[in-house]
Amino acid sequence: MKEQVIRANGIELYTESVGNENNPAILLIAGATVSMLFWDAEFCERLAEKGLFVIRYDNRDVGKSTFYEPGLTPYDIVDLTDDAILILDGYNIDKAHFVGLSLGGLISQIASIKYPGRVKSLTLISTGPWGDSDPTIPEMDTRILDLQSKSGTVDWTQEDSVVNYLIQSAELMCGAKKFDKQRSEKLIIAEFNRANNYLSMFNHAALGGGEAYWNKLNEINQPTLIIHGTDDKIWHYKNAGVLLEKIKGSKLITLEGTGHELRFDDWDLIIDSIEEHINNQNDLNTQVS
Repeated sequence: MKEQVIRANGIELYTESVGNENNPAILLIAGATVSMLFWDAEFCERLAEKGLFVIRYDNRDVGKSTFYEPGLTPYDIVDLTDDAILILDGYNIDKAHFVGLSLGGLISQIASIKYPGRVKSLTLISTGPWGDSDPTIPEMDTRILDLQSKSGTVDWTQEDSVVNYLIQSAELMCGAKKFDKQRSEKLIIAEFNRANNYLSMFNHAALGGGEAYWNKLNEINQPTLIIHGTDDKIWHYKNAGVLLEKIKGSKLITLEGTGHELRFDDWDLIIDSIEEHINNQNDLNTQVS
């Protein structure tokens, strides 16, 4: 992985890339409170082996990017969307295929509406619509909210205390399949030791904005692939159906028994599906030209 820090508008965005720069570019956008490490290096390398130029990066307040003191969120979701475009500018990329998970999926939707010329296609993983959903769809699982209410008991300066707490969260995020505790612990420890200011990640909880792009999914014209697990406890699986209905021409890949996670045993299906999705666009462009 090759690192590059994008500096613009008074902020720094830490990025890493892998693959041939002449290949189609894919921008991986992670969810709230997690850094680019959520996109495992091996996952990125396997995407690159499919003939893609892959970029992962830290959003503000996670990893090595610009951070603010805990309790301060002087930016909104549109600023995070603008950050994604700054990264494309920093790499001199005109258009990229956006792959967003959870919050990253919302950012990707806003980007496709605000910057339609910069987003070549969308892959939306474990996310919901940037707009009204079906009111009958269950909200976040109450067990996650109960665990979050205990965060005040954690010593956030001590690795062991953080790991013991967040491993419970990771297990809750897991679906019906076996929980990979070892892989989750490794990620938590890496995030803890790498962050500029670990507690700043919780600033994402106060994220607002984006009203100008709310309920405009009918304006999304980019080819869209939706990938969602049937056991997602953050964004209920039925949200995938709402996206499928509201984004014209979109397609759905269902991950049976998967929760709000990027499971190692789902990688093959996810990577192959993204490759096919992108190659279909490239084939169409070739036919048109």
